[in-house]
Parts: sequence; structure tokens; C-alpha cells
Amino acid sequence: MRELDAIIAEYKKLKDVNIQSVMATVVHVEGSSYRRAGARMLVDEFGNITGAISGGCLEGDALRKALYALHKQKNKLVTYDTSDEDDAVIGAQLGCNGVIQVLFETLDYKDELNPCELLKMAISENIPLAIVVQFNLDKSENQVGTRMIINENSSFHGKGLEEDLKKIVLEQVKISLDNNKPHFAKVALNGNTHYFFIQNYQPPVKLILVGAGNDAQILAMQAELLGWDVIVTDGRLTHANKERFTNSCQVIVSKPEETLENIEIDNRSCFVLMSHNYNYDMAVLKLLLPEKTIPYIGILGPKKKYKRMLDELKTEGFKLKNETLKKIYAPVGLEIGAETPAEIGLSILAEIQSMLTGKDARPLRKKESPIHEKKENHFKKILSHVG
Repeated sequence: MRELDAIIAEYKKLKDVNIQSVMATVVHVEGSSYRRAGARMLVDEFGNITGAISGGCLEGDALRKALYALHKQKNKLVTYDTSDEDDAVIGAQLGCNGVIQVLFETLDYKDELNPCELLKMAISENIPLAIVVQFNLDKSENQVGTRMIINENSSFHGKGLEEDLKKIVLEQVKISLDNNKPHFAKVALNGNTHYFFIQNYQPPVKLILVGAGNDAQILAMQAELLGWDVIVTDGRLTHANKERFTNSCQVIVSKPEETLENIEIDNRSCFVLMSHNYNYDMAVLKLLLPEKTIPYIGILGPKKKYKRMLDELKTEGFKLKNETLKKIYAPVGLEIGAETPAEIGLSILAEIQSMLTGKDARPLRKKESPIHEKKENHFKKILSHVG
């Protein structure tokens, strides 16, 4: 289960029994931090925590701040400076070097547009969305909080903005969605300054395993830990059944030529052909090649198997363009010396993750620049004077 799913699940439980709660959200990071903007945790009135905003170093103090916000029934912005080793609140020698802004929002269960309700809507939409959070670095000002979710068509759910400000925010949302990156905006309008964190929300990766062997069982469990949606399809009832896979997996029994009939494909649908049956894998590959939205097709097996597939496709008249071949990963996985099913699964998931994020999967110690690009954290200053 993804962290956000776990937070919403816990929120529903707390709401049902009317146990008060607060949501903490990292809304900006300057410098180094274990978690980036968009990390969240839910704190209930008894001090129970779901989710995390750091690697563990901030949670203790954040719990106290959350309970204080709950007591005051008022949103609160807190700044954590992990570059200050003399900071007694956080503790020394954290190894980080950043300034982290955390927004604490009290949750009104009667408000159908409270932050968790908006996040619940985002999850249910299952499409790319922008989550807009408004805050103010001047802590004496009102901390508005999570305002709305907006899709690629500029349709939104949430608490509206004045027309001039809304127009500016929609423009910034488009930038975030087009670039598939978070966005920060500082808007000066009619003498007032507004700060926005625009989170680029992506639905879970959909991993489709063609083949329900023992290695697929392990790969499915590993993908579930990442919060990915897993679909397993196979023609063998002895293999493709719910007893062999976790409850969250969708298991489909089908002939290879019927594989796509019960699967909704999008640009985060990644396939791994691992049936250990050449003809079965080949039949499914023929179905996948025309699907332009699929970003990744991994094929388990040696290079000679893939070469045989390519030769057969060409013989049958398939025109394989470079853009199609680029999304085929055969043999599947990164070269990490994998031997066991679990190690092979790790290499496959790492390859998919690197492909989706556009990273080259090199060791971080060879990266001379910071792990996270600093320019992505900069506020875009927007000056607008109306009237």
C-alpha cells in the first residue's frame, strides 16, 4: 500500500469514530532532506502517526507541533533547519543540510473539502493531478492549507480562489503537469503575497506480470511494497489463482490473445513477459506492440530469445520503429549480478523505476551534483497588479 493510501485509510477510521486528527505536509525544502515536498503524515489526538515527513528525525517534534495545532484548532507552519547542528529541537549530526517547511492542518470532519477529503478524491480519480497547497512563509499570516486538486483539463475540486489569483494558479498548474514535476510559486497580487506548493500527483504504477510462476509471486510482493498496482495474468488455473498471490493483486486467467481484454492501459502500465513459455510471451508481445501509451515492455530470458522474437516479427510483417524498440527491455532488468528470483525482481523494479523517472540508474556516488535538483525547489516569482 502506498503511504498516501495508508493515510487516507487511517483518516477514514478516525473520522468514523470522531477521533480528531491533524495532517502534516512538507510544503518546501531548501537544500538536502530525506523526504521532499509532498511527504505527509497523519497524527491523531492520541499521538498515533501514519506516514512520515522525514527519516525519523523530525517526527518527534512534529508530533508535538501537530497536537498543539489540534489544541488551538489552527493551521500552523513550522520551519526545521537541519543545517543547524546546534538546534536542540532536532538534534545534531543528522547528516542533512536543509531548511524544511512543514504545514500542519487541522481536519474538520464536517468539511467535505478538508485536505484528506481532497486527497481521497485525487486517489479515486486515478489520473495525473495537481494538488494545490497555499501557505505563507510569514508565520503571522493565515496558513490556508490544501485548497484544491486540478486535472489536465483545469477542472478542479476544492475551495475556490479569487478570479485573478485562480488564473495565475491554473497557469502554474499547467507548467507542473506538463513537466511532470512539483512547482513552487510566489505570487504578489494587489499588495498581498501568496505562496503555493503545486504537487504533481501521479497514480500508482500499474505492473502487469504475464506469467504466474514462482518468480512472479516474488516480484508481485516486491512491487506491492512499492505501492504499485499489480495484475497477474496467465492461462493456467493452477498458477493464476488468488491463493498464490497477495490480496491486493488482480489475478486474471486468460488465453494470451485475450490478455488486454480486462486490462485498462495508461502511460504508467508496465508489462513484464515472464510466462517461461516462448509462444505465450510472443503472442502477448504482438498485442502490446501497437499500444503507444505503454512505456515499458520487459522480456525475461536471454538475448537469443529476444533476437528470435524480432526475427519472427519481421518475418510476419511487423514494422518495428525505433520508438517501439526503445520501450522493449530485453533481457529485462539492470545488471546487478542478480541470480535468485528476489534479486532478479529487484533488478526489474529498479529498471522500471529508472525508466519512469528518466534517470540513468548510475551509482549516486558518481553524481557530482546534489541528489535532488535544487532548481526544482525555487519559488517562481510572479508579480501581478490588478486594479
